[in-house]
This record gives sequence, C-alpha cells and structure tokens, in this order.
Amino acid sequence: MLNGAPPNLPRIIGHRGAPCEAPENTLESFRLAWKQGADGIEADFRLSSDGRIVCMHDETTARTTGRDLNIADTSLKELRSLNARGGEGAAWPGALIPTLDEVLDAIPPDSWFFIEIKSGTEIIPFLERVLRASGISPRRVRLLSFSAPLVAELKQWLPDWHVCWLCDYRHSLKDNIWRPSRADVIDTLRCSGADGLASANRSFLDKYLVETLKGLGMEIHVWTVDRLPDAKRLCTLGVDSIMTNRPGWLRQQLASCGERP
Repeated sequence: MLNGAPPNLPRIIGHRGAPCEAPENTLESFRLAWKQGADGIEADFRLSSDGRIVCMHDETTARTTGRDLNIADTSLKELRSLNARGGEGAAWPGALIPTLDEVLDAIPPDSWFFIEIKSGTEIIPFLERVLRASGISPRRVRLLSFSAPLVAELKQWLPDWHVCWLCDYRHSLKDNIWRPSRADVIDTLRCSGADGLASANRSFLDKYLVETLKGLGMEIHVWTVDRLPDAKRLCTLGVDSIMTNRPGWLRQQLASCGERP
C-alpha cells in the first residue's frame, strides 16, 4: 500500500498532469494537478539525442507541438525551442517540454511521482544519475514500463526504487478469453522482479486478481480512470492508486460520494 493508505482509498494521480485543462506532460499541467489536490503525477519520459531525459509521451513532437521531430534524434536545445499545445491545438505561450530534472525540482513535498519510461535500456544510466542527484526519496517514486525486460533491468540498477510493469489486456470475443491471461500476468510480474502492476482500466482487473497480487505483496495502480463508476469500482477492489486525466474533478466526485476527499 502507498504510505499506509486504507485499501478502499486509492491515491489520485494526475495522468500527464491535468491534460484536460493544460498541455499534457508540461510543468503547467503538473502544477495544475497539484493545485487540484492530486496526490501525485504521472509523466512520460524519453532520451534525447544528447542524453537528456525529456517529458514526452510520443516518439515525435508532432501531436503536442505541431512540429514533427523525433525525440531520440533531436537535441534538448532544439526540443526546447518548441511550444506545447493544449486543447484543439491552441498554443500555450511559455509551455515548453520539461526535463526530468525540472519536474523533480518542481515536485511538492510528499507528492508521488510516477515515471513512465518510453525509451529502452539506454536511458537507465542517465535515469539513475538524475534520480540519485535529485535527492528525492525512492519511496515517493514509481518507475513504470510496458517492457518486462526493462523492468528487470531497472531493478538491477535501482534496487531501492519501486518498479511496476505496465499491462493492457485484449478480450477475444471469438474465444472469450483475455490476453494476456491472469496466470501470464502473475508469471511476468514474478519473473521480472516487479514490485507491482500498473494496470489498464479493464474488467479483467477483478477481485481475484487484486487479492492474488496483494497476497504476493504487490502494488496495483490503474490507468486511465476518468469516470466515477470506474473509480468507485476500483475503490471497492482496494487498488493503491488511480491515474486520471481529471484529478480535480474526480477528487470532488469521490468526496461527494463519501470517499476520501
């Protein structure tokens, strides 16, 4: 459990900040999420051509800036010349692509920080250096990746940090089965040495799977939860956190239902 929270009161984590109201993965979006009462933020990070860790979900900058540059082939200086865009492509003057260092410097005391790693193993030495230099407590950080081999490698480099495997699921109507199966999920978590599961918001995540993972001492974080019925179901299941694009709104809705304000 995160910081001893009761099982039915998950932490509210701003997914890329508060992207419904500010450009995703920017300091402006993160600050808004914190202002709205988010318990922490989730952000995506990639390695630039000159070895800087920058905050960006996609491989290129096209969707979020209007200019198409590949992150891995572009220097920080050139990336910093771009302006982030918000809803309907509107420019946000001064909203730039932040570095991991800058986000770490901006995090309020006792806020949680979920770092989704979009690059491969080449990012790990740079990530280790930045995290250790920041002085942030490992207990406040969760490292996330869809790659089980990368999860295993991160646990080797950063044994004091919690690393969670990101997993989505697909349901086959023809066979009426989920892929991966629950057994596959549990096996992958064990083999990778993960500290927990960062799960897609699907019915696949049920009482059986939650109780099984809890019995193994693993955390459970869920993305992306933007509807109140989904959030209430996850509260009942006892997950550790829910990542949402609407942290302020969701917190208010849960408070009105008698959940943790």
